[in-house]
Amino acid sequence: MPVPARPRRTALTALAAAVCLGLTAASPAVAGTAPYDETYRPQVHFTPAKNWMNDPNGLIWYKGQYHLFYQYNPQGNTWGHMSWGHAVSPDLVHWKQLPLALPEDDEEMVFSGSVVLDKDNTTGFGTRKDPALVAVYTSAYQHVAKQAQSLAYSTDGGLTWTKYSGNPVLDIGSAEFRDPKVFWYAPTRSWRMVAVKATEHKVAVYSSPDLKSWTHLSDFGPAGATGGVWECPDLFELPVDGDPHRTRWVMVVNLNPGGPAGGSGAQYFTGAFDGATFTPDDGPYTPPSGNVLQDFESGTYGDWSATGTAFGSAPATGTLPGQQSVTGFTGQGLVNSFLGGDATTGTLTSPAFTLDRPYLNFQVGGGNHPRIDGAGDGAAPAGDTLADFEGSTFGAGWTTTGDFAGTGPRREKLDGSLGDGVLDTFATADDTGDQGTGTITSPEFAITRKYIDFLIAGGNHPQNGDAPTAFNLLVDGKVVRTATGKDSGTMDWTSWDVGDLIGKKAVLQATDRNTGGWGHIMVDNVVLSDHAAPPIDRQTAVNLVVDGKVVRTATGGDSEALDWNSWDLKDFQGRQARIQVVDHATGGWGHLLADRFTLADAPARSALQRAHWLDHGADFYAAATYNDTPGGKRVMIGWMNNWAYANNIPTSPWRSADAFPRELTLASSPGGGVALVQKPVNRLRALRDGDPVSVPDTTVTDGTHPLPASGSPVEIEARLKPGTAPQSGIDVRVGAGQRTRIGYDAVTGELYLDRTVSGDVSFADGFAAVHRAPVSLEHGALDLRIVVDASSVEVYTADGRAVLTDQIFPDPSATGIGAFADGGTAALPRLKVWKLKSAWSSR
Repeated sequence: MPVPARPRRTALTALAAAVCLGLTAASPAVAGTAPYDETYRPQVHFTPAKNWMNDPNGLIWYKGQYHLFYQYNPQGNTWGHMSWGHAVSPDLVHWKQLPLALPEDDEEMVFSGSVVLDKDNTTGFGTRKDPALVAVYTSAYQHVAKQAQSLAYSTDGGLTWTKYSGNPVLDIGSAEFRDPKVFWYAPTRSWRMVAVKATEHKVAVYSSPDLKSWTHLSDFGPAGATGGVWECPDLFELPVDGDPHRTRWVMVVNLNPGGPAGGSGAQYFTGAFDGATFTPDDGPYTPPSGNVLQDFESGTYGDWSATGTAFGSAPATGTLPGQQSVTGFTGQGLVNSFLGGDATTGTLTSPAFTLDRPYLNFQVGGGNHPRIDGAGDGAAPAGDTLADFEGSTFGAGWTTTGDFAGTGPRREKLDGSLGDGVLDTFATADDTGDQGTGTITSPEFAITRKYIDFLIAGGNHPQNGDAPTAFNLLVDGKVVRTATGKDSGTMDWTSWDVGDLIGKKAVLQATDRNTGGWGHIMVDNVVLSDHAAPPIDRQTAVNLVVDGKVVRTATGGDSEALDWNSWDLKDFQGRQARIQVVDHATGGWGHLLADRFTLADAPARSALQRAHWLDHGADFYAAATYNDTPGGKRVMIGWMNNWAYANNIPTSPWRSADAFPRELTLASSPGGGVALVQKPVNRLRALRDGDPVSVPDTTVTDGTHPLPASGSPVEIEARLKPGTAPQSGIDVRVGAGQRTRIGYDAVTGELYLDRTVSGDVSFADGFAAVHRAPVSLEHGALDLRIVVDASSVEVYTADGRAVLTDQIFPDPSATGIGAFADGGTAALPRLKVWKLKSAWSSR
């Protein structure tokens, strides 16, 4: 499961859960809005009546019902107090929400896991005649940094649960060991579990005769994409091309961050499983050969020069003291700036060389701290200091409310802070930490300069959300500027341009209304200045320098696994260049790994490019499949959100939905091997409201053109023939100056989903983006199936081999559908649009 936002002063990692489609329960309505008709409320996707949810958990079919457990916060609309919510459905479309299944307690939060039917009563929790449902979940302990696997059981069909008195049943003493998926392995008549060693990028396989005692069999990984922690594994067998005598096993591994669209993602591997070990079909990757500039195998840096203390005087030979295991490098030696830990800094520079081949390939890992043009050393800008929080109080005239009444600055030294004092809303009068809420407000002052600069860190909960952690500028009682943190304890400079407010009276106010993970804000050194403070230079980067300028740059992925990176250098052929490896970071992941710099005629492909992705969109994570589905069908549900912005999407009184359930199959690939095929479960057709609107064969000339169809929610089947247009496709949710674009890029051979002008994109940097999947045309055409809801778009190729899922937040009036072609003509030989009935309509 994903690593969510979490309290800064705990090592607990957040897993989570989500569910699936509709709901048959009453919901508190937004003022003036009927339940389940709120703005952005999905009509054909599952959402809880209210509050936060994430990962789907415990998916099982039992006695005619699909059970959907999910990570749930019964106390609020952001992550926290993780428990298991519960819903059931007869058809994977219409859902009934049931009472909370597994609540947190003083000892543990209940993180993700699975549910099995103990038919043979191996646990003794039930009887052979009336077997128990058994939940295997992760205990995330509240008072110690540890995650272990535990049991709960139900003898009344999942309505009520009892935690096993012998918990935990599997404890390896780790703070990053979670998300058990359990299934019955018939050949040995015993149970199997897969669970992740999250930061090691490993899936551990265990066996048990009774769900209580577990034996470790093997580890799978690192493999595939390793740009973030691994979470929510799954392992199951499927026939290939429907042939029961030809099967392969599928290993699903979710990771965060490091997905194909940034942030969260879900990948899969096909292979063999002998009951103990999973062996993937993909073999080791061999990059293109070329002229090796440096492989760090000689035991010295040779003619490369090092400064500072991070790189030492010679290459490392693997993992350094105090470091997690380093993997993925070639040979024995590599660059590793963890020498002395994250606090050390320095540079390593190559001699000049000629760029005589079109690509420079190399391996890189370590911290994800990109190089930023114009970054500074972190010093305060010149100007008038409004507050530095170095005293025992916030200062004369400052006022505090709520849990911050009577408090003062917290004495702490954060990465990037100046001095020893910080305004920190984690510090409350009764030491309740993230539970504390209230405000801290400055006295009134005159705005006399163009910029207000300040250091900020803490929770990423914007002021326009329902539970902000924000630092605000108020003029005449109204918020005119606002900033929030990045779910991090690392401080960086933020600047407000207040040139239009010079001469006005204003106050500063820290507002904390959040009690979930990262429910606090930290501020330091507020300065009125004539200059915008630059961000602090914390790069851990490999840079290519030509004529004294950095022309290419790359960073790690907050991972000790090195991966291949490639720079296209065709525009610099024949020029002289240097490679510079830079470590200017001193906080978490403040180091860099690099190896095997090679000039080549072809690019190396990264694990991100080589990985098999379940979904190429931004909003499909924590994917899990059902146990015991009728007919042996394999049905998957994913959390339709992304940890990059999950806590801030603009929905209320609920937050998060699930993707529509998908049926999975395996099909042979034209080039050999097998591929996973995903299609919406057939019950989607039951929501079709009458006959479709059929658009006749249409030629689309350069530009955008409305089509005689509209609505939301809708299902669309379309055939697109790009013709001479480099980009062409379909626009949905069109209106109010908005649209979401589903297109094909004939130049790159990619299907894409463009949500840059899809509606509200203001709540998170990077939400406005284009997401892509490599897709080949068949006989010059592309067949698509599209599901459009109040706040999401799911795009399937007709063969089910590529899917893109994205959230969108359009104006409710934006229901138009159109076609477009850029720079040429395209054709829509077929287009059918069905309006879909609400899954809530039968409640």
